[in-house]
Amino acid sequence: MRYQNPLLLLFCFIAMNCAAQTATSLPRVRQNGTVKQLFVDDRPFVMLAGELHNSSASNIEYMKPIWEKLGSLRLNTVIGTVSWELVEPQEGKFDFALVDAQIDQARQRNMRLVLIWFGSWKNAGSSYVPSWVKQDRKRFPQMLIQVRPDGGLTTMLANYMEQEGFVPLTPFGKETMNADARAFRALMKHIKEVDPQHTVVMMQVENEAGSVGNSRDRSSLAEAAWKAPVPAELTNYLTQHKDELLPEMKELWGKNGYKTGGTWEEIFGKDERADEAFMAHYMARYINTVAQAGKAELGIPMYVNAWLGPQPNADLPGQWPSGGPVARVMDIYRAAAPSLDLFAPDIYVPDFKGTCALYNRSGNPLFIPEAEDRAGNLFWALGHHHALGWSAFGVEDLDPKGQVAQAYKLLSELLPQLAEWEAAGKVEALLNLDNEKPQPASLGGYRITLSAGMGRGVDASKSDSGPELAGGVSLGSRALPSDKRPFAIVINTAPDEFLFIGSNGTPRFEVESGKGNVIISSEDEGVYEKGKWIPGRRINGDELFSPGLPKLNIGMLKVKVIQFQ
Repeated sequence: MRYQNPLLLLFCFIAMNCAAQTATSLPRVRQNGTVKQLFVDDRPFVMLAGELHNSSASNIEYMKPIWEKLGSLRLNTVIGTVSWELVEPQEGKFDFALVDAQIDQARQRNMRLVLIWFGSWKNAGSSYVPSWVKQDRKRFPQMLIQVRPDGGLTTMLANYMEQEGFVPLTPFGKETMNADARAFRALMKHIKEVDPQHTVVMMQVENEAGSVGNSRDRSSLAEAAWKAPVPAELTNYLTQHKDELLPEMKELWGKNGYKTGGTWEEIFGKDERADEAFMAHYMARYINTVAQAGKAELGIPMYVNAWLGPQPNADLPGQWPSGGPVARVMDIYRAAAPSLDLFAPDIYVPDFKGTCALYNRSGNPLFIPEAEDRAGNLFWALGHHHALGWSAFGVEDLDPKGQVAQAYKLLSELLPQLAEWEAAGKVEALLNLDNEKPQPASLGGYRITLSAGMGRGVDASKSDSGPELAGGVSLGSRALPSDKRPFAIVINTAPDEFLFIGSNGTPRFEVESGKGNVIISSEDEGVYEKGKWIPGRRINGDELFSPGLPKLNIGMLKVKVIQFQ
């Protein structure tokens, strides 16, 4: 038997232990109880986030006052940007100073970062690619978009990109895909080296990719792929997962008889829906190559975001970026982009509830990287769908005294307890839409609603951020006025005990079984501080005639109920 050096064995054991610990402490998305959650430092983490304007992070000095404001908004996560043109201004020569600045500033404030890779595509265009990519159109070919003359935003955008020379790059350019992947891999390698603390918890790969102005790319490379057989990776996936496919995908595939071989037209038809499926597959495959290269260096969660479609006055692919990860093509993205962890909607449409439901299907956890700053929508996403996070776009425009900041302040004191309650199935949400009868939530044996009562509030002017433009946008910013709808997150903190966090409503209870009556036994204002409930006023007597959550401001209310026959 050979002699084993005990010190060497001990060193190897410690090294293996450290490596294992590093691997397990990587941010990741995994199932926890009844929900999927983001884990950071091996603990569930809910992102109370905000996304910067596109160009803010392109200059360190410009960002300095913004970082101070972000702290006052009580964010725990900032969604920043990294553009290919600034990271790799000359091919093969990288500059990560702007990335390092974001990581350093976030870390100083105990915030986490989600970084958006503005690589080949941003809002379906290719304006963020380096100049050496833009000028070599033979090596880095563009899409050919035969713009439909149907008017609207995307037609204008497609015409503008053509006039300005920023036509989107085609996903069929192998040199482009490889160059993008090399740059993204270099970025992730650098983040791994400078960020062992995992300040960066997720990456968005590209931004709102797809073709606008028409339903698909008509370049020679695209036409060759359109006439070729549908790749086996897609037909095999559809066959193996036929019973689990989303209804939209099953309908599209089934209209020609669930064929497992043939061209795109033979399997999916020759209308715009077939074009969208074609573009989705090749956009997803390209993005997967980029994400896979990055994950080879640092395996943190990665996702793609979608410019939504269909939506009001936009019924056809191309009126939104065709081939982007809209909800109805998530199955195609799963087949072609297994390196992605989730698909995320940018929500600016009126049907917030419906959009959340479309994305929180077939195992996809909800994350909203861009949205209007309507506080009620934040509460619905976190409470009803247990979203990984929610983020208002243009966060530097928000009012530090506004509803979102108030909500983040209150919710931050509940973390990570909120995530634990979510995993245990003890969290729901209430949001009364305009002209909608209040919809009940079932929790703890009760049917709970919010009525639009008088509320105990303050003057609305203290929460509004300024005079409004048409559409409710305040002058000088993207910030919206206060959300006047009744909304709340409801937590079943103990038997017959509920915590309400929200605004503009009065809790109402019914016994879920329909047998028996229920009354409110006690109602306390209060706050959580570092996870501990600090009670405020006990509301009783004649003040119960106008009970409930504050009007326009965000508050907390702990309610205990009693059942009787």
